[in-house]
Amino acid sequence: MSTHGKLLLRHHRPFLAFWLARVCTASGFQMLTVAIGWHLYALTGSVLDLGLVGLVEFVPRVLFMLHTGHVADRYDRRRIAALCQGAQALIAIALVLGSASDAVTREMIFILAFLLGAARAFEMPTTQALLPSLVPAALFPAAVAASASAMQAATIVAPALGGLLYAFGAFWVYVPTALLYILACALMLGLPNHHVPRKAEPATLHNLLGGIRFIRSRPDIFGAISLDMFAVLLGGATALLPVFAKDILLTGPWGLGLLRSAPAVGALLMSFWLARFPIERQVGRTMFISVGVFGVATIAFGLSTSFWFSLLVLAILGAADMISMVIRGAFVQLETPDEMRGRVSAVNGLFIGASNQLGEFESGVTAAWFGTVPAVVLGGAGTLLVTGLWMKLFPTLAQRDHMHRPEAERTD
Repeated sequence: MSTHGKLLLRHHRPFLAFWLARVCTASGFQMLTVAIGWHLYALTGSVLDLGLVGLVEFVPRVLFMLHTGHVADRYDRRRIAALCQGAQALIAIALVLGSASDAVTREMIFILAFLLGAARAFEMPTTQALLPSLVPAALFPAAVAASASAMQAATIVAPALGGLLYAFGAFWVYVPTALLYILACALMLGLPNHHVPRKAEPATLHNLLGGIRFIRSRPDIFGAISLDMFAVLLGGATALLPVFAKDILLTGPWGLGLLRSAPAVGALLMSFWLARFPIERQVGRTMFISVGVFGVATIAFGLSTSFWFSLLVLAILGAADMISMVIRGAFVQLETPDEMRGRVSAVNGLFIGASNQLGEFESGVTAAWFGTVPAVVLGGAGTLLVTGLWMKLFPTLAQRDHMHRPEAERTD
């Protein structure tokens, strides 16, 4: 194990507790999503309802975007995160009770999905802003990679576990999900408090928009966030995987499951590598190369007619995306003052969420217009075009060497 990894594990027990909390919440959410989807479809038999429940979960992120960051900067971040995790535990408990009494309805699921989205809307920027206070700046890139590995591991394992447990009934998924959220809540409350909340300020529009103004005033941060948004928006092919599995690669549901897991497997392996060997130099160039590889892998997947080659390029796609995410996540947090991290993370989270949702919509529209394969190939080519354009528009980002510039190098 590298020196960075040993330091994180031996001397930063708060980070280990934070990491375990992330594993619990990510696993709980993945299991809950699988169970809610199956439960809703069993109740209504409507494919449209499956799409609507995802939209309902996303709406709170838009509605509360300005307030989530303000809350993360204004109050104790540990307690805010724990409160959000406690709320998600209560949602799972409500589904436990409803399942036990056979009282779960379509309307109940939509209401709980909205509340779940609201809790996650406040939790995400709070936990992102909390991490920098738990480890020294020198170890932060490794910490980001290790934290991201929790999400990827949950993405691979938890849905399969949730599906397996659902075979015994929805009740048997909701109970362990509630326990996972309760454990995460306890771990979060046990973290040390290094964050000094801002003095009481009214939630004026000026204060709420502080994160947007800060991002716009920092070309490197704005360039990195917008690059990721457009890359995912254009290059995302996830929504079209069922078409590839059935009509192009000629596999069954098992093949679709493997295709969905492949990017997460690549991302998880890369997160382990980055946690052991963090990127410390030429971070700008490395980020642009990784986004370019993401675009090339998207094109290769679109043109592939081999199932195993498709799995390989999807794993490469996930690994490249992880490199970009770790670099962006690390230097954005390091370059943002602690009192602004909540609001900046809220804006960043909205960009990421919007790109994922709109990316699926864009893939569906272009596939309807041009066909499935041309849609994916055009999306990958668009990602490469954006990468080249962003290198011209944000030269300081492309030339950036370190994650965190010394004060003497700053011009602002």
